[in-house]
Amino acid sequence: MYPRLMCSSTDIQTRSPLQRKNSRENLDRFIPNRSAMDMDYAHYMLTEGRKGKEKPAVWSSPSSEPYQKLLADTFNITAGRRILAFKNKPPAFVNPIPQELFSSFHQPKIVKRRRYIPQSPERTLDAPELVDDFYLNLLDWGSSNVLAIALGDTVYLWDASNRSTSELVTVNSEDGPVASISWAPDGCHIAIGLSNSDIQIWDCNSNLRHVRTLRGGHQLRVNSLAWNNHVLTTGGMDAKIINNDVRVREHVVETYRGHHQEVCGLKWSVSGQQLASGGNDNLLFIWDRSMTSSNSPTQWLHRFENHRAAVKALAWCPFQSSLLASGGGGGDMCIKFWNSHTGSCLNSVNTGSQVCALLWNKHESELLSSHGFTENQLILWKYPSMVKMSKLTGHTSRVLFMTQSPNGYTVATAAGDETLRFWNVFGDPEVAKPASKANPEPFAHVSRIR
Repeated sequence: MYPRLMCSSTDIQTRSPLQRKNSRENLDRFIPNRSAMDMDYAHYMLTEGRKGKEKPAVWSSPSSEPYQKLLADTFNITAGRRILAFKNKPPAFVNPIPQELFSSFHQPKIVKRRRYIPQSPERTLDAPELVDDFYLNLLDWGSSNVLAIALGDTVYLWDASNRSTSELVTVNSEDGPVASISWAPDGCHIAIGLSNSDIQIWDCNSNLRHVRTLRGGHQLRVNSLAWNNHVLTTGGMDAKIINNDVRVREHVVETYRGHHQEVCGLKWSVSGQQLASGGNDNLLFIWDRSMTSSNSPTQWLHRFENHRAAVKALAWCPFQSSLLASGGGGGDMCIKFWNSHTGSCLNSVNTGSQVCALLWNKHESELLSSHGFTENQLILWKYPSMVKMSKLTGHTSRVLFMTQSPNGYTVATAAGDETLRFWNVFGDPEVAKPASKANPEPFAHVSRIR
């Protein structure tokens, strides 16, 4: 009797063309290798080789050891001869395009760790006789890492590198108190606006020296200052904005008229082409230097009436030149964002309290605001979503003045509680990183045709 493989009728099925196989079956085809088969031996074993041998009774138990031994002997498995043989595995796939080419286009996404924001100030200093006046500007941090603060009639300098304090000048009581201060871009010269309408320029190098006094431009106190290279822009209680060229004797070179009440906020854009001004008349202006020589009846580029209180807080975005942020006083409590090219209001956020000052983070898309009643807090916002990232408290009176260190990480605030506080709200200076390895040039392995 011929040997047969034990199987049931259900194991053998006919399949019509294009019939879909069961998803659990192996979809690969078995392709025999005839060169590795012994066809004569296989034919003999399937026909003549097993004649005369009786079927053992143990076949009824395929799992029994005698059956397994008989099956191996029947097909001569131990002899190393195969009835069906298949080729060796195919060689491993070799990508003809170098992997470096893909890495130059597909850089791995770096997950940035969330920055820790300290909730308390790093340092607190006394600031006695600080004038509690929303319309003044009495704090500024220069590029030489020296912070200037006006306390009554006196201007003090605090050197952040060695934490030393020195007195710059004390003005006469009839000329004071000091209404505004602002460092020049060189970090050596400082402008001081006085209540008698004068502006003093001081050289703060090793020998403190009074350089000159600008007179005749304003009739009332000068409470806002902004530098644009050698041009010092001043805003006063007389509602005038004046550009002063400090290099020449006749220093008044341009005058902007538009406000009806005192000018309490001035900021030049990063490019130095546009000037933002805010006043106690709730108005916000954007002036363009290219329009000052034109014959246009109005010199301003844009005039906004959206705020419902005095506009003192102004900040130009460092990473988007046409983006301006402005903050309104106690009757408004809103931060608004403007496109200075189109004049459109991009967004408005009600903060719930008086907005005293605004600062952009130089390293991240973040905005810091300082506030008055009722919490006297600092709020760090994520831009453009304006989600609150952190709220910092500590001052017991409205946080009137705010300035930023030259490296952009530390913020100094001064409030009506006569304290000066330093916050690491924008992070810590980064450790110098090794230069990153340049990505390989795409198709660098391909010969060039010159």
